[in-house]
Amino acid sequence: MASHRKSRPAGTRVAGIRTPALATAALTSVALLSQTANASPSTDDKPSLEEVEKKVDDLYRQAESATEKYNSAKDKTTKQRKRVDTLLDDVAKRTQKLNEAREELGRNAAAQYRTGAAAPDTATFLLADNPQDYFDQTQLMDRMTGRQKESVDDYFTQQSETMEKRREATQSLETLTDSQNDLKSAKATVQQKLSDARELLSKLTAEEKARLAAIEKRKQEEAARKAAELARQQAEAERQREEAAAAQQQESTQPPAESGTSDSSSSSDSSYATKAEKTLAFARSQIGKPYVWGATGPDSYDCSGLTQAAWKAAGVDIPRVTYDQVNAGTTVPLSSAQPGDLVFFYDDVTHVGIYIGNGMMIHAPKPGAYVREESIYYDGESSIHSVVRPA
Repeated sequence: MASHRKSRPAGTRVAGIRTPALATAALTSVALLSQTANASPSTDDKPSLEEVEKKVDDLYRQAESATEKYNSAKDKTTKQRKRVDTLLDDVAKRTQKLNEAREELGRNAAAQYRTGAAAPDTATFLLADNPQDYFDQTQLMDRMTGRQKESVDDYFTQQSETMEKRREATQSLETLTDSQNDLKSAKATVQQKLSDARELLSKLTAEEKARLAAIEKRKQEEAARKAAELARQQAEAERQREEAAAAQQQESTQPPAESGTSDSSSSSDSSYATKAEKTLAFARSQIGKPYVWGATGPDSYDCSGLTQAAWKAAGVDIPRVTYDQVNAGTTVPLSSAQPGDLVFFYDDVTHVGIYIGNGMMIHAPKPGAYVREESIYYDGESSIHSVVRPA
């Protein structure tokens, strides 16, 4: 299945690695008592804590990638099934009309022989693969009225169209089968990756989980620091834009007729802000609901299911999966991100969140987690792929 990609903003980056939140509040409390963030080197065949952490992160990433492939295959399967049902219904109706037309032609053929010495072989006609041959061989066409000939022409047209629809339905059924196989494969991959991650985590001791929680806490603190810095930079950039606009207004010598561009731009910004406000209101109301792969609400979501539902609440339809959502709008620099914009992550564009300002977003993070507000740097600056404004 082909992935839809969008050119990234200037700059080089590599895929980031997320660290799942592994500890409860109690484990976090224990973690704060521990001053050792890194595991000691392994003395046996057991992997180090860092190796387990990286492996679990990789498995979650692979599961999320497979989830988007599952979503895409599911979307295609649903659309293809509707197409197949429509085609099969059309073929059934056409076949019925064709049979009625065939019977009518049989009656016409019989009528042409009523004054002749022999009766027509009606059974042969009704069972013929090609009625045209029957008519040609018996020279019935020469003896038919204009209306009867029109009936024959109509029959042959219907026959040709019905055969074409049957071929189209057969091809659509084959495509549907392929989509269903892709769906099963993606589902199996998600389940296997999550199972592998759970197995690794189940082997950790309470102490190891506490140390991982301490590492996670420090990463969250660093992400929050970067978010605050981005917020400061955006505020400064906005202040400079306002000063520049004020200075330009004072020095402007343009006639009033040319001021419409500014009014139009202001109106457009206002319209987007209104939609973004509705989007964020919906997203905030979903905070605390569980991440479930393949879910689109209302009780649970995966990352792209949440963003699609949030923007739909604002009256804007965006595609189902991240591969398509990243192309459903205008790419803007991170420094110009506005509330409501979609922030995409990783080179394979397999995660997305809704920007809320100040370097923060609302997103459905991963299996085992819940919809929440979090820094867009939750998995490192290099994990950010692009920012897209949907409307």
